[in-house]
Amino acid sequence: MDAVFRFGIEEEYFLADAETGATPDADVADAFHRARGAEVKPASHEFLKGQVEVQTEPTTSFEEARDQLLAARLGLAKVAEEHGLLLLAAGSHPLARARDQDTTEKERYQRLLAELGVIAPRAMICAMHTHVETPEPDGRVRLMNRLTPFLPLMLALSSSSPFWQGRDTGLHSYRLTAFAQWPRTGLPEMFADEDEYRRFVELMVAGGVIDDASFLWWHIRPSVRFPTVELRVCDCCTRVDDAVALAALYQALTRCLVRRPEINAEVGVVDRGVCASNLWQVQQHGLEARLIDARSGETRTVGEQLDAVLALVESDAAALGSTDWIARCRAIAAGGTSADRQRALFRAAKERTTSDTHALREVIRTLAAVTVGRGEF
Repeated sequence: MDAVFRFGIEEEYFLADAETGATPDADVADAFHRARGAEVKPASHEFLKGQVEVQTEPTTSFEEARDQLLAARLGLAKVAEEHGLLLLAAGSHPLARARDQDTTEKERYQRLLAELGVIAPRAMICAMHTHVETPEPDGRVRLMNRLTPFLPLMLALSSSSPFWQGRDTGLHSYRLTAFAQWPRTGLPEMFADEDEYRRFVELMVAGGVIDDASFLWWHIRPSVRFPTVELRVCDCCTRVDDAVALAALYQALTRCLVRRPEINAEVGVVDRGVCASNLWQVQQHGLEARLIDARSGETRTVGEQLDAVLALVESDAAALGSTDWIARCRAIAAGGTSADRQRALFRAAKERTTSDTHALREVIRTLAAVTVGRGEF
């Protein structure tokens, strides 16, 4: 196969006051963004002022992607420290409150605020988006459909959002629940082909609902800007190596499905419904979730599903040079996700204090250290 399947990673991070752990005041956040604009070039604003986004360049090198992500994290953390802030890579901010959020003064974001009103600031969430180039851009919609059944596994391995507005939600990925308040989120429809998808987008644009397809915030979608299928279901990974491992797994899955068009060829509305159920199971139970196989009707643990997927993509990983990176997914499954580690930290801290806020500040400090590779859970 001649296609190279270049990939790129986008990550969203939170800012937190180094003393209180809370979202920074607007003036402090503005000062941070002015400073980081000169220091960290691949970084950009996000919807909320207390967030920042970075992107890697398209590449086939996992080491290069890791170096870019880590350099961006370190650079942003340095600027954050200079402003009395911490940088957090996680799907949710443990202590952020919706009422305290300030939105970025950017036309796109202000239009979103006008459309969404009171629910807009509730999206205090950070994701990881992975783009993988495909050799047939006109086949991206069918490929998106065929990749959909794998989304629960990707969420299970990336889960990092157990806390919300100072409380333990009981979930491993509350991010999906928070984001579901926005329109045009969740799983995409099972469009028959590219033409049907384009017709849907044209109707939405003509009706004044969206400007373009970038306002479709599904868990997976054809990219508007690039010849890629963009995976959006993952929480932001606290450990940079986890982010690269999941990107490698998604790249290998994409190559495998391009190489073997018979896999999930008959995917349809039943598969979509089962996927939605599996995503909820993962949100609830994380790595302990049991996932339904829509083809056989059997249930599998996340570990069993991971083993099956790793066997499926073995030759693709070898061809892409990602075997060692993908093997890290087994370490995540065995040792726990960021959500697991955060909750364990919180419970340990609660043995030393009766205050949830104080315990969550300990979680935040550890998140900040792990984000830049200066600590472990």
